[in-house]
This record gives sequence, C-alpha cells and structure tokens, in this order.
Amino acid sequence: MVIASIDIQNGKVVQLKQGRELVLERDNALELAKEFDRFGEVAVIDLDAAMGAGSNLEMIKPLLRKAHCRVGGGIRSPEQAKELVSLGAKKIIIGSSVFRNPDKKGAGIAGGEFAVNSSLLEAFSKAIGRERLIVAVDARRPAEENSSAGEIVVDGWKTPTGLDLIEAAKAVEAYASELLFTCVEREGTMSGIDIGPVKKLREAVSCEITAAGGVSSLEEIEELAALGCDVQLGMALYTGKISLADAFVVSLNWKKSGDGLLPLIAQSPDGQVLMTGFADREAVSESFKRGNLCFHSRTRGKLWMKGENSGNTLKLVRLRSDCDRDAILAIVEPAGPVCHTGAWSCFSTSRNYTWEYLQSIISDRFKNPVPGSYTATLDDKLVREKLMEEAEELCTAESHDEKVWEAADLLYFSTALITRAGVSVDEVLAELERRHLK
Repeated sequence: MVIASIDIQNGKVVQLKQGRELVLERDNALELAKEFDRFGEVAVIDLDAAMGAGSNLEMIKPLLRKAHCRVGGGIRSPEQAKELVSLGAKKIIIGSSVFRNPDKKGAGIAGGEFAVNSSLLEAFSKAIGRERLIVAVDARRPAEENSSAGEIVVDGWKTPTGLDLIEAAKAVEAYASELLFTCVEREGTMSGIDIGPVKKLREAVSCEITAAGGVSSLEEIEELAALGCDVQLGMALYTGKISLADAFVVSLNWKKSGDGLLPLIAQSPDGQVLMTGFADREAVSESFKRGNLCFHSRTRGKLWMKGENSGNTLKLVRLRSDCDRDAILAIVEPAGPVCHTGAWSCFSTSRNYTWEYLQSIISDRFKNPVPGSYTATLDDKLVREKLMEEAEELCTAESHDEKVWEAADLLYFSTALITRAGVSVDEVLAELERRHLK
C-alpha cells in the first residue's frame, strides 16, 4: 500500500526537511485527503501537537470523514486515541510517549529514563484494539559505519534515546499491528531511503511495516514492496517527483500471477460485490486517469473500460490491494446495471435494498419529479407532519407486523427529511459508528 502524508502545522499542510526547515505550504487539506484516498490510506500528522505547540484537531476532524486516515502527532493517552477513532480515524500512530517509562527514575527527561513503556502500550492496545495501533519507530543511523540499524529518536526527532531500533521494535510488536519506520537522516531530502535498516527491521518483526524518509523513486517503492513493506510518501509526492498512481501500480505483486494479471473486484460503496475481472498495469493506470474502472480483456487481449459501449460505467472511488498485494478491490459507483445480462450485478439480479439506495431514490424524485410521485410532493412542512405522525403510530403499534409497517414509514419519512436538508445517510451512519466506538 502507498500512503500519502498530510503534515499539518499552524493550520497549513506543510512539508519540512529534517522536520525543521519549511519547504512548501498548502491550504487545501480537504481536497488533498479526498484525492489521496483514491490510492491508499492517508497519514494525517499534527506537527504542532507532536511538538506540544498547540493542536489542529478542528482542521483534522473533517478529513476523517472524507478519507481512510491514520492519525498521529501528540497522541499521548488512550483516551485521545479512542476519541480520534470515534471521529473516524482508521488507525492511530503513537511515538514519543511510549519510549519514556515513568516507572523507571533516572537521568532521562520528563520524569523517567528512556525505555519501552509496556504498560502504556497495553493501555492503548486495549482502548482501540491492536489492529488499529501503529507505533512510530523513528530512528537515526550513526554517521560512522557500524552494524547498528539506528537509534530511536523522539520529540520531533530532536532527542536521542539510546534505544536500539531493532530491540525497541521487537518490544512494541506485541501491542501494535504495524510499525512506522522513518529514516530520519533522509526525511525530506529525496536522497533515497536507507534500505539497510528496513531489511533488518523486516527480518526482526512479523507485523506490518510502513517505511518513510527520503523515498524518491518508483524503484525504491518496488524494492520496499518486495520486502513486504508499505511506503509513506511526502516530499517526493508534493514536488511531483513521484505520482501516487505510478506508486500504486509498482507496489503491487505482479510477479506472483505469472501472466501480469491480477484479480480485480468491483464493489459498490454500500458493500455489494458487482463484478470481477482482471487488470494489468495499463488497466490500473487508466482507471486512475479516466476516473472509471478499467480491466484487461483476456478474450480480446486489450484494455477495456467498463461501460465504454453501454454507458454503464463504474466511477472510481478508491482502489485497494489485499494483504499479499496480488488482488485489487475497487470501490465504485455504478452508472447502471453492471452485468452484460442487464442484471444489477454479476452475482445478483437486483440491487440490494439498502438505506443508501432508499436515499438515492428519494433524492432522484426530488431532483427529477415525475407525475404521480408521492415523494416529489413532500415539501418541508408536509414531511415534518408525516414524520411526527409516523413516530406516534410506531409507538402505539401492537403487533409485530404493525411495528414493521410503521417502522418502514418512519424510516422513509426520516430519510426524506434529511435528504431535503442535504444530510447523507453516510453521515448518519458515521455518527452512529462514532458513538459505538467512543
């Protein structure tokens, strides 16, 4: 997987060299998050919070509903982590706080010497689940030649800890599903990542690894993918040296298939599997370029965009690879029936009737009223009156069938009300998820 980084400082998206020197600055975080999400998860890092110089949480919150985000920077308590997950963060990145152990008094700062804080790691893991926890093992390698893979550094890479990268990684692995390794001396330089420590880290732990710091070529991304590592891109992405589309393509395991084709599964945003096919490098690249899902036709031996003749295209929302990088999942919005038989999908004759589907029907009736449509007559006053009426009828319903009937009415009118107000079903479900995770 290729992960694009959105580093935030003073309310701006920034890129820093060596974590200090400002190289570039942008103010379109929301647009970036939506675009980056097409290619992989997005790493949102609050640099001010990491340095104890403030917080950009209010700026970050909207990003969590627009993209699959992993969030880091100044997260020092399990409670903070749990709150961010409830707001929509898919994963949480923690770093400096877990390399200080307050139970061990010594010469170290902040009341404790540097050591892996197992009790804090366990608390984080219990609060949000090991599968959501990423530990940042930022390390600086000595300038002189030796066998060390690097030393853990904290506090925005300013403070050396004396902790060996490999030993620290082994100690935290039990609590986290992933490690974020940053090659600190290469960060922001685009001089190429130091692959040696990455190899040692990969040999030492079995959890997932994301590598960052200095990556500047597609060849490096391909090499990291061959090691089984994901890559996080910053400077090379913002300066245009690497495109996310190209990075996504080379990160896939094309060699495993033998014929240069990987299975490609198309799925609707509400989870229904629509069709399967195969993609080669060209098909993946063209999907990103055209914004519609493309396949490689094995019968015709050439590129094929779904719907190029029928008009029933599949608008690309995002692409994701599986854990082995040898299969691709495409989240798409279908323009019409997907199967060549005219069925909604290649696995079902009709579309699953979901809450999202109900809203799409209601929305279409409001935008394109047709004669005889009851939905089209629902103005603000009428829909509110009907909603209150149906709520009362559901409360007084006695039999099982009556409750089903009245609940359906209540859901219909509730959906009509929020649709008129510009509120999406996804937003309501996200709020319910937030309450569940809080």
